[in-house]
Amino acid sequence: MSLVDRHVGFVHALREAGLPVSLAEGLDAARALRVIDLTERESLRAAYAATLVKRPGHRPGFDVLFDLWFPPSTTGLYGRRPGRDGTSVRPDFETADRDGLRAYLARLLIDGGDAEMREFARAMVERFGRQQAGPGRQNWFSYSVMRALSPETLMAGILREVLAGRERDGLAERTARQRVTAGTRRFEEAVAADVRRRIAEDSGIERIARSAVRPPLDQVDFLRATRADLARLRREVHPLARRLASRLVIRQRRGRRGRLDFRRTMRASLQTGGVPLTTHFRPPRPHRPELVVLCDTSDSVSSFAHFTLLLTYALREQFAKVRAFGFVDTVDEITRFFQPGADVVEAMSRLATEADMIRFGRTNYGHALERFAERYGDAVGPRTSLLILGDARSNYQPPALDVLKSLAARSRHAYWLNPEPRRQWNTGDSVASDYAAVVPMHECRNVSQLTAFIEQLA
Repeated sequence: MSLVDRHVGFVHALREAGLPVSLAEGLDAARALRVIDLTERESLRAAYAATLVKRPGHRPGFDVLFDLWFPPSTTGLYGRRPGRDGTSVRPDFETADRDGLRAYLARLLIDGGDAEMREFARAMVERFGRQQAGPGRQNWFSYSVMRALSPETLMAGILREVLAGRERDGLAERTARQRVTAGTRRFEEAVAADVRRRIAEDSGIERIARSAVRPPLDQVDFLRATRADLARLRREVHPLARRLASRLVIRQRRGRRGRLDFRRTMRASLQTGGVPLTTHFRPPRPHRPELVVLCDTSDSVSSFAHFTLLLTYALREQFAKVRAFGFVDTVDEITRFFQPGADVVEAMSRLATEADMIRFGRTNYGHALERFAERYGDAVGPRTSLLILGDARSNYQPPALDVLKSLAARSRHAYWLNPEPRRQWNTGDSVASDYAAVVPMHECRNVSQLTAFIEQLA
């Protein structure tokens, strides 16, 4: 494969993985290749990263794809490197027993360089990672390498050697533990990278690239987010809350004029013979808007509900008043769980056990809306922005559209965020189009779409 083919394939793979790479940026990367030493792989990586990567969160996926499309050379892997005294400082990777290999790995975990770590990882994948899958076929696995060497069991021996009689539980031990943990993580990543490279050589780079990279954090689907994804998404919540509050304030100022300024209007009318052709108004009194959040907390949208409740928690600092309500087939106010200073994880746990949101356990939007209007209807008023979060799937129960119309009419603004893809609206028990005819409904499957929704409020 020529360098041009690799470049085109690499840029295409980045786009498929969700990284925003424009045609102009691809050309910039190609021009950068003309002024670097192409034999220096890390220089090549740096040139591509400088021209194609826009956000730190995109870098892990970029590195995975770079290693697939521009793998390191594997020639001369197993030569013996002499030490300072002319003797070998490492075992023969092909013939050494596991104790010798583990001893060498222990040294790498403490003070091994990246090049040594990658070289050792490639050798161990070659020796332990191969499994025959049939005549002429072979598979590669990371877990067999990790099981053979068990780097996580080397900590005790390394600490005995490093501390050598010094006090335990001190700074030296903590430092050593951190270095070993970081070294173990580097070794695992190097093994995984080499396994991906070998599978790509056997099955095709394009096929492996599509499955090897998780989408960037801002494109992780809420309905498929893992616990680790949600933990990372917490960092995105507060900036979004500030932007949402500021956008709603802008809409409020544009959509409302202050009281008539009689004196300015009369002064201006002197220019037109006393006829007030131009009217002047006093500026509206500035204030932070009020917000009511009505959130579906059923299991079908649990990850989305988790993120939106985190958003609700952050919004409390940005609005004059925030009231939050959760529902499955009945509704309960959950504002009390998100008091200022409350731990958000503890609040989520209390909400799941203490809130009264479930009668029979099957989502019923119609009954939830009716109960909301009956019990909490006074929460929605002319200064209130109403934000409804849910997939609009009501298990074939009456949707209570008249109740929703009444709530939307009383509010200043009303919006509905739906975490399902638009193509799935109105399928099965979804009544998305019926609700969308009353309240504007927006597809909101990830942080990127939520950000776009917030931006268009201006």
